[in-house]
Amino acid sequence: MAKSKNTIFFCQVCGHESTKWMGQCPGCKEWNSLVEETFTQKAGSKVKTRVERVEPIKLSKVETTEEARIETHIGELDRVLGGGIVPGSLVLVGGDPGIGKSTLLLQVCKHLTDDRHQVLYISGEESLTQIKLRAKRIGTFTDELLLLCETNLEAISEVIQRLKPKVVVIDSIQTMYKEEISSAPGSVSQVRESTSILMQLAKGMGISIFIVGHVTKEGVVAGPRVLEHMVDTVLYFEGDRHAAYRILRGVKNRFGSTNEIGVFEMRSVGLEEVENPSEFMLNGKPENSSGSVVACSMEGSRPILIEIQALVCQSNFGMPRRTAAGTDFNRVNLLMAVLEKRLGLHLSGCDAYINIAGGIKMNEPAIDLGIIMALISSYKDKPVNEKTIAFGEIGLSGEVRAVSMAEQRVQEAKKLGFEIVIMPEVSKKNLTKIDGIKIIGVQNLREVMKAI
Repeated sequence: MAKSKNTIFFCQVCGHESTKWMGQCPGCKEWNSLVEETFTQKAGSKVKTRVERVEPIKLSKVETTEEARIETHIGELDRVLGGGIVPGSLVLVGGDPGIGKSTLLLQVCKHLTDDRHQVLYISGEESLTQIKLRAKRIGTFTDELLLLCETNLEAISEVIQRLKPKVVVIDSIQTMYKEEISSAPGSVSQVRESTSILMQLAKGMGISIFIVGHVTKEGVVAGPRVLEHMVDTVLYFEGDRHAAYRILRGVKNRFGSTNEIGVFEMRSVGLEEVENPSEFMLNGKPENSSGSVVACSMEGSRPILIEIQALVCQSNFGMPRRTAAGTDFNRVNLLMAVLEKRLGLHLSGCDAYINIAGGIKMNEPAIDLGIIMALISSYKDKPVNEKTIAFGEIGLSGEVRAVSMAEQRVQEAKKLGFEIVIMPEVSKKNLTKIDGIKIIGVQNLREVMKAI
């Protein structure tokens, strides 16, 4: 049968198909997101196939069973996954080059093989020798771990169907290809078709598959955005590759919460869990220094204490400079405008620099009060009591608004030895009595000034 080659344009964001190039995708309205792909199609008459009759079923008739999860024995990863690996799930792990994706998954393989689960590690980027060298740093592996260096998806599919392992790791999806598709590996059509085949294997055979995905300079997984829609769980590995800590964040999870994070520390033997992230983030905090305030942010069900640093100084130029590292730049400008309007602080002629120590990124509104206090402390050059912690959202009228999970935040502060908590008055009313810590409720910025 004759074959004809056709050209089609795919949107890298939403996967929309078009027969011609357009500057703006009609599906998601993104600009310059359509890329050209060539595919081969068999020519011939269309033959109608018989479709079997299907019947819908009532929701009340559907039976549910509790999924038996597979524990990885890495507590931070199990927390993000929602309690462990769900059999038959498809998990996408993305992150910057060198951040530790392959190291983390190899450590998962070690713990699973120690529990006598057969694991197949498929690499399209590294040789067997390179994987062996990394495995030596991590520890001793059992013979339950099988290695395969292959990029042809048909060969990989045949091996998976023959061996039927418990867990499969694909490193990475951008190197896999299907022969029927003429485009190069890593293209939109190759990534989409490869993920579709792996999804059928995972669901049909009950095999848990981890997929490593490269990220673009914008920090999203390279390839079509439909890739994230197809998988069950999307995990992003964040953090500066030159820093010690790493954060594993779940942005999609069909089997658990999407607000949980896991904190790891990179060491010579691999990634180690950080069981108390608050203590880790506050390590090295300066004493009796102006512009330094400890705030509390919630990541899922976990409170994390962070140090917010501010530096306010007179500007030598007509346009003051504003810089924010670790938080939203526009939010900092908004809070400075509120300070100038509601408290009369003349910040329009000052440079302002905000930094969240440790390189961590936090955008929760509850850290607004900490940023405000750090700015005031640096502007007046008066240090805030080092045993003080603050949290609360600031409105444009200068009011301090309530935040969620106030009691968990106070309990975390008490556990780490803090003595004073400055928080919204509205949230204070809902607290149960907590001994050993002084709680100050504030309603507006003027009360914040009196409190500090």
